[in-house]
Amino acid sequence: MQTAIATLRVVNLVLFALAAIVAIRQWRRQEGHRSGLWAALAFLALGIVVVLGRLVPERPDALHEHIAQRIDVALFLLFPYLLYRFTTAFRAPTLRMERLLAVMTVVLLVATLSLPYYPATGEHRPWWFLVYLGVFLVHWTILSVLAAVRLWRAGSNQPSVARKRMRTLAAAAVLLTIALFLIVGESARDSPLALASVLVALASGIAFLVGLAPPAGLRLLWRRPEQRQMQVAIGGLMTATTSDDVAAGVLPPLAQMVGARAAAIYGMDDELLGVYAEVPDERGGDVTSTTFEQGRLVVQTTPFSPYFGDEEDRLLTTVASLAGVALDRARLFGQEQAARATLERADELKSEFVALAAHELRTPATTIYGFAETLRRRDLPPEQRELIEEQLVEQAARLRDLVGQLLDLSRLEADAVAIRPEPVTIGDRLREIVAGAVPGRQPEVVIEADPLLEALVDRDAFERIVSNLVVNAFRYGTPPVTIRAAAGERGLSVVVEDVGPGVPPELVPHLFQRFVRGGREGTGLGLAIARSYARAHRGDLSYRPASPHGAAFEVVLPGT
Repeated sequence: MQTAIATLRVVNLVLFALAAIVAIRQWRRQEGHRSGLWAALAFLALGIVVVLGRLVPERPDALHEHIAQRIDVALFLLFPYLLYRFTTAFRAPTLRMERLLAVMTVVLLVATLSLPYYPATGEHRPWWFLVYLGVFLVHWTILSVLAAVRLWRAGSNQPSVARKRMRTLAAAAVLLTIALFLIVGESARDSPLALASVLVALASGIAFLVGLAPPAGLRLLWRRPEQRQMQVAIGGLMTATTSDDVAAGVLPPLAQMVGARAAAIYGMDDELLGVYAEVPDERGGDVTSTTFEQGRLVVQTTPFSPYFGDEEDRLLTTVASLAGVALDRARLFGQEQAARATLERADELKSEFVALAAHELRTPATTIYGFAETLRRRDLPPEQRELIEEQLVEQAARLRDLVGQLLDLSRLEADAVAIRPEPVTIGDRLREIVAGAVPGRQPEVVIEADPLLEALVDRDAFERIVSNLVVNAFRYGTPPVTIRAAAGERGLSVVVEDVGPGVPPELVPHLFQRFVRGGREGTGLGLAIARSYARAHRGDLSYRPASPHGAAFEVVLPGT
């Protein structure tokens, strides 16, 4: 047992010395923060106590040994007071309490330095030493319990890592107090009570070290709730489409992650985008401002954050960067939405204009064409007849066709085309369409269709599609024009093919777009209207080069 106790005392010496080194390093890293200073002093005192305890004999003889023993006891007495002052650096106590505890500590220090001697373990303890020992234990207990309670309560509203660090330090202070009572009750250096005291002191040393500097794996385990909140915050930011969404998505989880009392996010030009709890007072303390490209994030934390929330501060930088990306994304999304709304409104106005213009032009165009036809049938001089036939009638016909196409376009855009399929003999219907589309040129059209072929199609839509394809074949291709109709697995297939030069390769990707003419005559609406009618009929229209040359357009309509 004696060997085990001696070994454990060496381990305790190492643990408390390490705690002193860690506390001093943290104070220096925090650039002299007051709370870090008190922690450094407290654990430095405790480290010196355990080192001197190993160096000074239990029964000193020389003067320097007596002085070292009194310094050792005085520093041990100071530890709970310094630990208590560490907690008051975050939240000040009442002035009366502070003065009372300071006076108690000073009086007890004077008594410590004034004692004639300190009885060794197992020796007789005089009455004056028992009185001193009782006051010492009361003083230590009061200060340790006060420090532990303040740390424990203060951890309630802190992030997971800070809360567990503070409560681990609180537990360590209580354990060290228990170890002190066990040491006082020792009857011998190798008694079971002595073993219990070093074991409790060992647990206290480990707890102090963990509370001051938890290992990375333990921090990761403690931080799981914040990791989940971080994932929630990132998910909210990635789906945010407005600056309000960004603020609502980032501030609540951020406040929980870092234990913020208040938080705000500002955009460019210091525009306030969102607030958690209240707008942080940047003139006060405990306020962190993190700047990113699209603005800044201002967080008002608790007074404990500078000491226990060092890693949470790094989270602020990460979240601020993500918020900047999300704000930039929301800005771009807003610009895109505004541009889309402008384009949709422009397209709507264009459609309204086309529909109105086509409707208003239809009657005068038809009237002009009618007068031109009437004049052509009259007995006129040859030069006047030529003028009427080549100019007036032709241009009136073009105007009439253009108005018809615009009307088709406006109906298709408004989804006002009603498809009413009915049984149609395809060969007969094709001949009627050709006669109306290219009057006088029927001999140049070859229709290949089974006389008995019937299909369920809308007569008007079918006419619009085929007539546009036939007119296109004569306008841009070279006759003869062949029309093949057949029934297949996909439905009714009608192919209109000519033997001209075909469609230029650079024009093929844009062939069915509106107003695309490729430098040729016409309005550029015929193919667009034909495909729109085919799709309204739940079919489609496609192009392929003919063999050996020419253009072939195939329309497929269901309903055979």
